[in-house]
Amino acid sequence: MLTIRPEKLPLKPGDCVLDLGCGEGRHTLGLYFSAPLGELSGQLSLIGIDISATDLATANNRKTDFPLPESQRAGIQFVRGDGLKLPLPDASVDHLICSEVLEHIPDYHAILREINRVLKPGGTLCVSVPRAWPERICWWLEPRYHQVAGGHIRIFNRASLKRDLRSHGIQLFFEHGAHALHAPYWWLKCLFWDRGDRFWPVQMYHRFLVWDLFRAPWLTRSLDKLLNPLLGKSIVIYGVKGPGAQ
Repeated sequence: MLTIRPEKLPLKPGDCVLDLGCGEGRHTLGLYFSAPLGELSGQLSLIGIDISATDLATANNRKTDFPLPESQRAGIQFVRGDGLKLPLPDASVDHLICSEVLEHIPDYHAILREINRVLKPGGTLCVSVPRAWPERICWWLEPRYHQVAGGHIRIFNRASLKRDLRSHGIQLFFEHGAHALHAPYWWLKCLFWDRGDRFWPVQMYHRFLVWDLFRAPWLTRSLDKLLNPLLGKSIVIYGVKGPGAQ
């Protein structure tokens, strides 16, 4: 389940792509093996960085889920690291994905500075965060939703985030919503927080999302596309690092 649109990254053979805060590797692996990339998959260097050793172990194990030779899997690396001090040289990354990460970070400007440091001039950045109004409903329905360890500590205003990105030398060129059908699921989870994931409304909606993910019927895909500009659980913003950005 990709939040970003791979076609918005001008990928070329030999490009280095960093998935910052990769978690269990859904964007790293999804981008590398996604059908639109075709033969380019084996010609990219993808690095997933996360602070969680458990998530990285899961991500590494998932590499074997794909029937590819080891020489192609070698193009994917999962590295443990802190987003405040990335283990990468200056201007070493062609494209950087930071999906659903900034809302967890107390000093997210420090992350933006690191992104600016490792991204090459002219490199592409894709950032996604939860959309403000669906997120506020979650916080209102259940305060514990954002009080868990490692949970969301802020709600981003889209205009403010775009200003912040520009202040760090990023020239924005596109944005969209994503995962509209997922917003009601999180409202249900918050509404029935004490009942747990097995409470039937939550469980049934989760089954629907899994079914939709694997079957991708035209009706739900069309509905998701129609609702994403307003209801999309995530806001996704794309930009390019300017030549004089520091």
